[in-house]
Amino acid sequence: MAEQTIEFTTPLTDEARAVFTDDAVRFVSALCERFMDRRGLLLEARRAWQARVDGGALPGFREDTAEIREADWTVRPLPAPLLDRRVEITGPADAKMTINALNADVRVFMADFEDALSPTWANVVAGQMAMKQAAERTLEHTSEAGKHYALGDDPAILLARVRGLHLDEKHVTYAGKPIPGALLDFGLYYHHNHRTLTELGHGPWFYVPKLEHAQEAAWWNDVFTYAQERYEQPVGTIKATMLIETLPAVFEMDEILYELRDHAAALNCGRWDYIFSYIKTLKAHEDRMLPDRGAVTMSQPFLDAYSRLLIDTCHRRGALAMGGMSAFIPRKDPEENAAVLEKVRKDKQLEADNGHDGSWVAHPGLADTVWKVYSDAFEPGKTNQLHVRPDVSGVDAALLCQPSEGPKTMEGLRTNIRVAVQYIEAWLGGAGAVAIYGLMEDAATAEISRASIWQWIHHGATLGSGEAVDEALFMRVMGEEMSVVKSEVGAERWNAGRFEEAGELMRELCLQDEFAEFLTLGAYERL
Repeated sequence: MAEQTIEFTTPLTDEARAVFTDDAVRFVSALCERFMDRRGLLLEARRAWQARVDGGALPGFREDTAEIREADWTVRPLPAPLLDRRVEITGPADAKMTINALNADVRVFMADFEDALSPTWANVVAGQMAMKQAAERTLEHTSEAGKHYALGDDPAILLARVRGLHLDEKHVTYAGKPIPGALLDFGLYYHHNHRTLTELGHGPWFYVPKLEHAQEAAWWNDVFTYAQERYEQPVGTIKATMLIETLPAVFEMDEILYELRDHAAALNCGRWDYIFSYIKTLKAHEDRMLPDRGAVTMSQPFLDAYSRLLIDTCHRRGALAMGGMSAFIPRKDPEENAAVLEKVRKDKQLEADNGHDGSWVAHPGLADTVWKVYSDAFEPGKTNQLHVRPDVSGVDAALLCQPSEGPKTMEGLRTNIRVAVQYIEAWLGGAGAVAIYGLMEDAATAEISRASIWQWIHHGATLGSGEAVDEALFMRVMGEEMSVVKSEVGAERWNAGRFEEAGELMRELCLQDEFAEFLTLGAYERL
C-alpha cells in the first residue's frame, strides 16, 4: 500500500515546487502521519483545562509533577553560538526583512512564520525560500524601486519561529484535513536547511510559540527526535527556545524544560502574548480585568514575578532566559528619538537587573541601546547571566495571577479599537508586522486590544469617566474611531484597503458571547 502524502488545495507555482520537492513532501507527510492526530488531542486537553478555569478555578502548579520541579537536573549543554544572545531582532520571514535583520548589529535574527507573518500562501512559500537562500548565503532582493539588498560577510545567527499548535495550513491537507501549520513550517525548514546550518557551525534552531502544557513540549520533543533520526543527525542537534507567553505555561516551566531537555536552549518572556493570555485564561473572572494596555508594564507585580521566576527556572536548569520584545520604532526627530531610546533603556535595564541573558528588538535602530544595557550588566568576560539567581521567595500562584493596578479610560478604549482595526486590516492584506503610532504591532498586541474590550463589555467595566462599557457604548465609539482611522490613512488608502472588513471582524470579536481563542483563526478564513 502506497504511503499517504500531503495534498495541495491550490496549484503549485514554480517557486512552490522548489520548496515542496519530492523529498520535502515525503518528510512533511511522515510528520503528519505520526504527529497530526496527537496534536488534536493536545488541543482538546487545552480546552478541558480552560473549562475548569472558566468554571471558577485558578491556575496553579501541578501536584503530579512536583518531583520534576524538586529534582536536580539540567538541560543538555548549549552550543557555543547560543551562549551569547544579548540582542535578538525579530520580524517576518521575508527576503527584505531577513537580509536587513541578518545584517543588523545583533546576535540572532528570529525569522517569524507566526505572529509577524500573515500566512498567505504566497508568504509561506516565499518565507521558506528566503530561509533556504539565507542559510546558503545566497539571498538577495531587489525592491520595486530598484534598491538592491544582499547579505553581508558576517550575518547574525538564524532561528525560525514556527506557527503555534492551534493554527492550521488550509492550503495543504493530509487525509482530507488541513495540516498543522507548525508541522509544515518545521518540516520544510528542517528538511532544506539542517545540513547547511550545521556545516556553518550553527544548526537547525527554532523558536516554539504558545506552549501551554508540558505534554505539548513532549510532543515537540518527539517531533525533533524523529526528524534527527530520519536525517541521521545526533539527538540534540536541534535546539529550541520556548516562548513562555501563556499563563498556563508559567506554572509548568520546569516540566517544559524537562520534556525538552535534549533540545532546550532557552525560555523567552513573550510579554505581549502573555498579557493577552492572562486576559484569555481569566476571562470569566471579573476580579481579574486588566486596565488600559499602556498601564500593563513589566513593573506590574504579576509580570515582574513572571520574569523573575522564568530566569530562576532557566538558570537552575542550564538554559538561557530571554527578555521580551521592545516594540518601539526610532523617530526621525532627534529629541523624540532620544525619548524613545530612553524608554527602551529603562525597560531593558529592568530585565537585565533581574538577570535576563538578552532581549528582543523590532528595529535595528534599537540594537546599540539594548546591547549596551546587557553588556554593562554582564560580569567582565561573561556573555550571559547563567550564574544569576533572582529572588523568587515570594513568587507563588497567587502573585502570578494577581490583578493588575491601573485605570480603565475612554482613551484606552479608543486606542484599542484603532490599533486592532488597523492591524487586522494589514493582516488581511498580507502584512503581519505593522508600524502603528510609533510601535511595531504584531498579532499579539492586537490580541490584547480586542481581548480587553471583550472583557470590559462582558463584565460591564466602568471607565474612569463613569461610563459603563456596554455594547451601545462600544458601537458608538467604534463608529467614531473608524472615522478617525479613515481620516488618518486618507480616502485613497481606505478605499484600496479592507478596513470595513476589519471593522466587521473587530465587532464580531468584541461582541460575541463566547470569547474567540485567537483573532487569527477567524481572520485566516478571510485570507
